[in-house]
Amino acid sequence: MIKQFEIKLPAYPKGFHLITQMVTDRLSELPDSGLVHILLKHTSAGITLNENADPSVRTDFESFMNKLIPENDPAYTHIFEGADDMPAHLKSSLIGQTLMIPVTNGRLNLGTWQGIYLCEFRNHGGSRRLVVTIYS
Repeated sequence: MIKQFEIKLPAYPKGFHLITQMVTDRLSELPDSGLVHILLKHTSAGITLNENADPSVRTDFESFMNKLIPENDPAYTHIFEGADDMPAHLKSSLIGQTLMIPVTNGRLNLGTWQGIYLCEFRNHGGSRRLVVTIYS
């Protein structure tokens, strides 16, 4: 069986944001075993799994990504949407827009310290949408 629905996330400022609880709150009834696939429907943000306990990890992610892919690089030609747009596309491609998480005993089978991050790469990205597909 396959179930699918969308989650509309609120607008977040640029940075890495834990959204695990928002996602799990929308997962009404999960199968005993299966998979949850999450697609972020955007090209200037990303979704990933990482440390969910220490907020400094998210700060360090932001610092590293900005150092790796800076704004205002003279090599960029796609600049008409703002200095943060092309770097956001590049960061999005590196981080990715999908997750596949196993379901075990009716729950997401995440590691103890794993959380779902929305990686907002635009200064004013607006609300974002996730497509969640549950396979049982």
